[in-house]
Amino acid sequence: MILDARIEQSTFFVAKLPLCNVYLQNESRFPWLVLVPRRDDVAELIDLSEVDQQQAMREMALTARVMQGLFSPDKLNVANLGNVVKQLHIHVVARFATDAAWPDPIWGKFSAPIAYSEAEAAALVKKLQAALVEVL
Repeated sequence: MILDARIEQSTFFVAKLPLCNVYLQNESRFPWLVLVPRRDDVAELIDLSEVDQQQAMREMALTARVMQGLFSPDKLNVANLGNVVKQLHIHVVARFATDAAWPDPIWGKFSAPIAYSEAEAAALVKKLQAALVEVL
């Protein structure tokens, strides 16, 4: 699988699950994971085999539980948009009533992300990796 350059340039690698690679979106306003199935030429969930569709759902639920456990959000946003990046990728975002976009969607809300510092990103990636290991 070749990762779309826009995902590669805007995320940090976190972990490899059975189907998906997990990435942290470089947007410090929101704890935000992106799951990308390691399959070629897949744009939609329905492009995956039934077995892979079920695995994708398990991995979405698993990462959502991790986000809930680590961040205690008011709401989890889980979405597959793909209007800009065609490659199938699934967003799992922890949302808070106090966040900068609440209650609106985060997509398209801001002109530019607020990036993590190198140290912040590294610490959060380690925290997410440890939480994922615990639930696997």
